[in-house]
Amino acid sequence: MVENFPLEKIVGPLLEWFQGNARALPWREDPTPYRVWVSEIMLQQTRVEAVKPYFERFIAALPDVGALAGCEEEKLLKLWEGLGYYNRVRNMQAAAKDVMENYGGQLPADYGQLLGLKGIGHYTAGAIASIAYGIPVPAVDGNVLRVITRVAADNSDIMKQSFRTKVEQELQEIIPKGRASAFNQGLMELGATVCLPNGAPQCGDCPWQGFCEAASQGLWDKIPVKSKAKPRRIEEKTVFVIRDGEKTVLRKRPSRGLLAGMYEFPNTSGHLTEEEAILWAKEQGLSPIRVQKLEPAKHIFSHVEWHMSGYAIRVDELSEEKGSFLFVETSESEERYPIPAAFSAYTRYMHIRLGNERFLPE
Repeated sequence: MVENFPLEKIVGPLLEWFQGNARALPWREDPTPYRVWVSEIMLQQTRVEAVKPYFERFIAALPDVGALAGCEEEKLLKLWEGLGYYNRVRNMQAAAKDVMENYGGQLPADYGQLLGLKGIGHYTAGAIASIAYGIPVPAVDGNVLRVITRVAADNSDIMKQSFRTKVEQELQEIIPKGRASAFNQGLMELGATVCLPNGAPQCGDCPWQGFCEAASQGLWDKIPVKSKAKPRRIEEKTVFVIRDGEKTVLRKRPSRGLLAGMYEFPNTSGHLTEEEAILWAKEQGLSPIRVQKLEPAKHIFSHVEWHMSGYAIRVDELSEEKGSFLFVETSESEERYPIPAAFSAYTRYMHIRLGNERFLPE
């Protein structure tokens, strides 16, 4: 158990290792509270290499809390397009408005006040407080839980909040004076680059190799222990890419719920046959000329999976918009309309690219 392992021995080797092995990352160059906040929200469940260009574009477009607070929603979602979990950036904007109103536009240098902002939990509050302000509070994420449970050979369930709280309390006791930023970032870096989540850890590169209990007992593949999450719900959908040559049909999703406020291809529940797809299009007031069956696709969210089939439907001229359908210029959709990555298998039939793909060379 963690309480039986002398955690204080990890501090010195970790700080020395981090000093020589810290990666050069855009948000580390100038770790202002705002930049730390943006990077930490983006890095949740997204790889560092994928985040770098998103971070740089976001900061260039919205360089401070005020810019984020005042950003028009569709621009905000477009900047976030491809990162997923769009409620995160909505929560960031709500928090930014709170900061403008109550903290003079500056993220508070107080762990408790940071926790009070929408979308900021214990880990993010700890990261901002320690990295940007040097406040000695822990920042415990999955990387940190992994390295701590392995070094101590602790088989507790890391999915339990009670265990996470215990780790936070234990780390609070050993944060070195004046080195909170390096200590917390060192723990994160060790988990991201050496004590890896998938595959064998790089124990030969670890500053703790002389006293790591999981390594000495051969337990690295059994620790950390995670209780299994509930299986995701499966939803079957048929997606329609409807074009007349110049325009494509999109519709805006509801303002609440999954992918709220994003734009999507029209779709319906179930997997339709070609005949059913033609009938569906006619019921929408469209006149199909040609129908092409598209490849199936799957997208995984936290609690649900979409299993999709698709049809490209060529129709007569799209002129009078019908119901919730928007007839958009294909070229305009790439720049203006945020389309979630869930539909990325089908956007190529519009000849557009989403998220980071838009900035790659042709």
